[in-house]
Amino acid sequence: MEAILETKQLTHTYSAGTPFERSALQEVNFSAYAGEYLGIIGHTGSGKSTLIQHLNGLLKPTSGQVLFQGEDIWSDPKRTRRTRFQVGLVFQYPEYQLFEETVYKDIAFGPKNMGLDEQEIDRRVHEAAYFVGLRDDQLNKSPFELSGGQKRRVAIAGVIAMEPKVLILDEPTAGLDPVGVESILGNIRDYHQAHNATIILVSHSMEEVARTVDRLVVVNDGKIPFHGTPREVFCHGAELEAMGLGVPQMTRVFHRLKAMGVDIDPSVYTIEQAKAALLAKLGKGEL
Repeated sequence: MEAILETKQLTHTYSAGTPFERSALQEVNFSAYAGEYLGIIGHTGSGKSTLIQHLNGLLKPTSGQVLFQGEDIWSDPKRTRRTRFQVGLVFQYPEYQLFEETVYKDIAFGPKNMGLDEQEIDRRVHEAAYFVGLRDDQLNKSPFELSGGQKRRVAIAGVIAMEPKVLILDEPTAGLDPVGVESILGNIRDYHQAHNATIILVSHSMEEVARTVDRLVVVNDGKIPFHGTPREVFCHGAELEAMGLGVPQMTRVFHRLKAMGVDIDPSVYTIEQAKAALLAKLGKGEL
């Protein structure tokens, strides 16, 4: 499988050479593959936000490399700039970064900076608005007239409008109610499928990443101790809990059943898997 983004021995030290020096990343080797849906989890201060800010060139490594499509993004200033359009980053609570007079202008800001013509900008604005569930009649409104959830959609649309090959989202569902969470995740899934883009989802919700991503990367103390499918990662329940992360509730339930003597696979991590496993046991008369 082709790596579209990777880091090699990536190290980042804040305030190097001062009394406030702090190591955030330590020789991290990371890969994201073309077309995959990748999750990144880690406790506050683990280094995950520092990592994703390196992936589109917002932070420069203290040492090591960041490669996009096999090329060092810092090898040439023009390449660094191109990478920032091709690797889109949506920060946590992105609605606080809205600033234009209308929703249309806010979404168009990125494509305009790319030097695209008006016709192409217009196409991208309307397509991005469609992906995040904004109506055409909302495009001429001030973004500050919208609800909090709608503002977040505008901010996400502004990054989607650049049609990045990699879309990174830092806690995109933070602060939303369950309906809003499902809606935003659905929008991201639609973009992923329509463009075959690589999606990198940073989340603190084990349930959210368990049912959403293909692969998980765990960041802890500036390193990557585990990566793999959700099933492979959540097998390390004790280690994850020691890192302050835990596992999905369904995984906890099935580990408890296993501890109580029930002959059942404890590597369940979604409600759908739990239902299937329990029905199979009932069908065999084992429960």
